[in-house]
Amino acid sequence: MHKIKVNDSFDYDVQKRDAKLNINEQEIAADIKQIGTSAYHIINNLSSYRAEVVSFNSDTKTAIIKINANLYTVTAKDQYDLLLEKLGLSNLNIAKVSEVKAPMPGLVLKVFVNEGNEVAKGDNLFILEAMKMENIIKSPGDVTIKKIRIRPGDKVEKGQVLIEF
Repeated sequence: MHKIKVNDSFDYDVQKRDAKLNINEQEIAADIKQIGTSAYHIINNLSSYRAEVVSFNSDTKTAIIKINANLYTVTAKDQYDLLLEKLGLSNLNIAKVSEVKAPMPGLVLKVFVNEGNEVAKGDNLFILEAMKMENIIKSPGDVTIKKIRIRPGDKVEKGQVLIEF
């Protein structure tokens, strides 16, 4: 049993028993063939579909799937995920990050964020020049900037706290 959510709008209960697929307790007689490493051809109710897994995040069990040129965000939860969620333990694997420290000594060239900004995981925070190389330091998670302890032109040491969340 899997709970599938598509585009954060549509929920489906999916079960596979033997060779049969049930979606919301309705048996689906689709013909699904893999045609590439991440591409599939599906025939269902006399309609043909080409499905391709564009990206997959195994930590969040989320995939971007392209079906006939339309993109869908699909999140899956299995019975264990549902049990952890029911017990209130679903967020234990999410790292709690409260600050960014300098990974190496260097010179701050540019700061992209301001205090109070909400940033997503992977967003640029600042540029640190070290050994004649520019390093873009990115956000380790979805956070709100609490305090910025650096300005362009500041010299920093390895391990120094630069931004607090």
